[in-house]
Amino acid sequence: MRNINFIIWSLLLNLSLISTPAALLSQVEICDNALDDDGDGMIDLNDEDCFCEMQMPESLIPNPSFEEQNCCPSGRSELNCATDWIQASRPTTDFIHNCGWPGWEQFPPPTPFPDGEGIMGFRDGRARGNNMTSMPQFNWKEYAGACLINPLELGSSYRIEFDVGFADQASSPPINITFFGSPSCDFLPFGGDDDMFGCPTNGANWLKLGEVRVSGGNNWRNSFIEITPTEDIFAIAIGPPCERTTSEMSTYYFFDNLILADIESFGLEIEETNHPCGEDYSLSVLEFDNFQYQWYKDRIAIVGETSHELSRIRGDGSYQVRTLKDGNCRLSEAFKYERPVFMTSESRSICDDENFPFGPRRLVESGMYIDTFSTVDNCDSVVMLDLEVIGSVFDTLQLQLFQGQTVNIGGNRLGGEGAFPVVLESSLGCDSLLMVEIAYSDVYIPNVFYPLSALGNDVFRPVIAEDLNGVVNMQIYDRFGGRVYVGTEWNGGDYPPGVYMYRIDVDFTPGNPETFYGSITLIR
Repeated sequence: MRNINFIIWSLLLNLSLISTPAALLSQVEICDNALDDDGDGMIDLNDEDCFCEMQMPESLIPNPSFEEQNCCPSGRSELNCATDWIQASRPTTDFIHNCGWPGWEQFPPPTPFPDGEGIMGFRDGRARGNNMTSMPQFNWKEYAGACLINPLELGSSYRIEFDVGFADQASSPPINITFFGSPSCDFLPFGGDDDMFGCPTNGANWLKLGEVRVSGGNNWRNSFIEITPTEDIFAIAIGPPCERTTSEMSTYYFFDNLILADIESFGLEIEETNHPCGEDYSLSVLEFDNFQYQWYKDRIAIVGETSHELSRIRGDGSYQVRTLKDGNCRLSEAFKYERPVFMTSESRSICDDENFPFGPRRLVESGMYIDTFSTVDNCDSVVMLDLEVIGSVFDTLQLQLFQGQTVNIGGNRLGGEGAFPVVLESSLGCDSLLMVEIAYSDVYIPNVFYPLSALGNDVFRPVIAEDLNGVVNMQIYDRFGGRVYVGTEWNGGDYPPGVYMYRIDVDFTPGNPETFYGSITLIR
């Protein structure tokens, strides 16, 4: 029996070896050919054999997002509550944190903050006001400073990326964000007790490293400055430009997420090129000598894409780039690309003898239509059209009147029981035939009304014979079943013309309501 089992097991093993090619059994995953080389069902970066370290630049500025705290700010000028940050100038910057002070009421910071719960606020110029001079202070400049974790070395290239916040376009006009450096932390702060000292380079021991113009309005904008210091830099200051502001009002801005590192550390930040719907849209990273590049979509190699710039986008998905240099592998964060699609809906009306152009079609019947068009930027725009052809249908209007009562419809005074044809003209000038059927009742519920009309019939409510004294509770629903009104009479609100359903409870005797169901047509 044991021999038989051994024979069966041997046969099964041999069959499994036959079904799996020998080449796959001995092969490891090749990480840039878009193939499952080792037959484990995982391709390229999805295979653990292709592990590559994610690269993120580490800022040489301590506490770059103002998250580490010595205290919770209770008011303005408390940058000292943010660990490792220094009030660089006599005019003081502000520490804003969700744990305490939310900032100036007249300069609300845009939310959410880019990174965490803390940000820094600063002015460029200060307006006249209480406890100030009689004239605006055009040279009021507020800077934040810090001693670097490691110095910037002479001749090396660096990049500082940061987020700038704008309160609104009036109080936060476009600004040249300016970056300064000093060869020693001993020169922080600068300017002594002089409120009007201005920028750091108005004195000795500071140099301007670079600047960039940034604009926005009630939002955050990401920007960067690239520099190559002409001497070793141990301390930095950042804030407004040296030029005197020309605004007679206070201008105010915010900083967050200041990342300063050697330029190669930013080499794997994927940036967009051109409009995301354009044929020339692509992705790229900084180019460096002696780097080998490979692009991936959804962690599978895009064969042939071995430049710092992707030649073309391959549709929606998650894109990454891997670099190899001196045997070291680095992988970018994933960049998620989704081609923008815009959704719009429209309601249009035409007369019975007209047509409506909708893409390549000419529509002549009422209904709901959907089509996809291209915007000026070549994005997809999905349009849902609710088309009504007025006069294409013979409509019937059923009314209940009290005996002896009349009703005015389209300039026609109608009364008595029976059926009455009426020709109506819409706001488009279309003729529509309406058959009005009138019956007598103790409760009259109209099924058409004209909000804001000077002709009367401008609210919808039931009319009850005087001797019945009914109490009314009315509910109105749109054609999708959504309730739009509860009460005793409806003025139409801001709702569009169309047919609405109603449920009306009339309580002739307490606790015994009579319920009426039907439809009401709102006409504007």
